[in-house]
Amino acid sequence: MEQPQHSSVGRKPDNTSKPLRRGSHTEDLVDHYWGSINYVFSLIKASEVKAGLILSFYGILLNFLYKNISYLLLVAADYFVIYGLLAIWIGLTMGSIYFSIRCFMPRIESKFDKNMFFFGDVISKYGTIKEFSKTFYKISLDEVELFDQMGQQIFINSKIAAVKFKNVNRAIRLLAFSLVILFLLLVSVLFISDMR
Repeated sequence: MEQPQHSSVGRKPDNTSKPLRRGSHTEDLVDHYWGSINYVFSLIKASEVKAGLILSFYGILLNFLYKNISYLLLVAADYFVIYGLLAIWIGLTMGSIYFSIRCFMPRIESKFDKNMFFFGDVISKYGTIKEFSKTFYKISLDEVELFDQMGQQIFINSKIAAVKFKNVNRAIRLLAFSLVILFLLLVSVLFISDMR
């Protein structure tokens, strides 16, 4: 008995044996570069979020101390150790707040070549809106120049992120030290209060 012949008409072609093409290498590179720029930008945002959390914590803590400062000074009247601990705590707290605020300060790296991905250069170094638009289009067509500009922007953004994280790191360390001093201060106040 003959086997029925299967017609390929109306059937979908079998693509399981052919590798899927993901696009050109240039498209992959553009995605890679933009992904890197976005990753570094997210690090900058994360450092600022951490600095904001530190400042919020200090806001709550300083409010609590403000409400209880009269009792603290009353207890400390005869004990200079309390004044010493309080002075150290204030110094550490001010340092931590200082570095947290420095993290929020905009950092503009202007000593590098002009870059069409940096807003400051777009406005100041590329002429009018039409001149910038033409330059942007021309550079976008030149793969080597485009990737060079994007690579430079990744480097500059990474430098900014590194400085911001350095400030956050300092703020967190000073916060940790200030919490230790605050703990010693509270223990001292409670001990003196019990002695009275």
